[in-house]
Amino acid sequence: MSLLEITNLTVALPPGGDRPDAVSDISLTLAAGEILCIVGESGSGKSVSTAAVTGLLPKPLPVRSGRILFEGRDLLALKPEQLRALRGARIGMIFQEPMTALNPLMRVADQIAEVLQVHGQRPGNRVAELIAAVGLPDPARIARSYPHQLSGGQRQRVMIAIALALEPAMLVADEPTTALDVTTQMQILRLIKSIQRRRGMGVIFITHDFGVVAEIADRVAVMQHGRIVETGTAQEVLNAPAHPYTRALIRAVPRFEGQAPGGTAVGSDVLVAARGIRKTYRSHGLFRRPATTAIDGATIEIRRGETLGLVGESGSGKSTLARTLVRLVRPDDGSIVFDGADLRPLSRSGWQSYRKRIQMVFQDPFASLNPRRRVGEIISEGPIAHGVPRAQAEAEALALLDLVRLDRAAAGRYPHEFSGGQRQRIGIARALAMKPELLVADEPVSALDVSVQAQVLDLLRDLRRRLDLSMLFITHDLRVAAQICDRIAVMRRGEIVEQGETAAVFATPAHDYTRELLDSIPGRHWTPPALAMEPAA
Repeated sequence: MSLLEITNLTVALPPGGDRPDAVSDISLTLAAGEILCIVGESGSGKSVSTAAVTGLLPKPLPVRSGRILFEGRDLLALKPEQLRALRGARIGMIFQEPMTALNPLMRVADQIAEVLQVHGQRPGNRVAELIAAVGLPDPARIARSYPHQLSGGQRQRVMIAIALALEPAMLVADEPTTALDVTTQMQILRLIKSIQRRRGMGVIFITHDFGVVAEIADRVAVMQHGRIVETGTAQEVLNAPAHPYTRALIRAVPRFEGQAPGGTAVGSDVLVAARGIRKTYRSHGLFRRPATTAIDGATIEIRRGETLGLVGESGSGKSTLARTLVRLVRPDDGSIVFDGADLRPLSRSGWQSYRKRIQMVFQDPFASLNPRRRVGEIISEGPIAHGVPRAQAEAEALALLDLVRLDRAAAGRYPHEFSGGQRQRIGIARALAMKPELLVADEPVSALDVSVQAQVLDLLRDLRRRLDLSMLFITHDLRVAAQICDRIAVMRRGEIVEQGETAAVFATPAHDYTRELLDSIPGRHWTPPALAMEPAA
């Protein structure tokens, strides 16, 4: 008998949605000791499906029909108190964002103990055992810590400890590694797989990353628009996908081949050189913390027409270094020479003439776009502030929407009316409105689905070719870096530990840390099959 059996499940969307049902007539099974990966783009119904299993569906999303059997019991027929007894004890849950799932006012030990206490068990030494079991360093310190005092990977390990506290029969993991850097991601994947094998758990793992699927899945279910369009073993789905949608997703996966992108002429002269950059953050006031060195003597150069990839783990100093180039961070030492001029000593008025020549695309377009401004205003306000007549700036904004492949009608809408990929295109259009020579892109595709990611990368390549842009492209995804970057700079703890041509660095890395990053790529040894484009309908 299956551990979990979902039969003909349909979950309704509220009136006015883009389709009648969030999930439509889906059927799935999960065996004990099996890892089932559910993949698909945002809005495909992945999270809604598992929310129905755990009884965590929001009220506006009622179950229309279907049956969910877990260990022979119909979960949809259980009373709320019966479901609460199952959650934690028999069904564990790891959420995508641990910072919002953990209580910010409780210490880690208290949060783990709470799960045991709610289910009638005495914590005893169990809390310390769980913290050690998930590989957290210095368990005594971690136990006393609050969530904000831990790194993203450490918080996710705490969530895993909570989910496994009562040794559940089934674990539901909803995108638990999406926001993590490559080495931390691999550590979490290996931890989940190790515990799953040791305890014989069934695991439902939601992801949009096919590298993750290649790393851990036994079976795969592919969802599109609330329906399951393909199921099979990981081997079948990854290497011989049958459905056009699955084939399209796999075609969009960046290939890790260690090859430079090519197709664009790179000049020999250096456009920007940041040399010996240092930045230390010091706290002031009553609650002082030790000084933190974010950048420790880093040096990079970007030539005209070149894309330099800056890679490394979270906290390595990548974003801080990028922000020094656009004057969002003032370095303590070093020089930043742009087109022959040192930018560091410039006054605010002196920087004004360079501001439009260096523009930035931020990781989170929703946070960086003004929610109270229409898209046309967002794109045109920079040129207007720099003296471009309003009529000209608005006309150029419409042309930029064409350039980033958005309908001109988007100019009259607000950021919240767009998808994540569309908002990122708006952020790119805003940066291009200033006609920059250097584009600083800080993790611009890390939060996007694989197909949307491919579209944005293709757009950036096309814009670079057409506009002769130079780019600093920050990413922790080395597959993406291999696709778009001419050269790579590897950053660790504020230092640049290796630089070179993309193909050379990835084929024969010189530094141990670079080798560690390469070895941590999920599905490193899976090469997406070469799939022909589907004929037009």
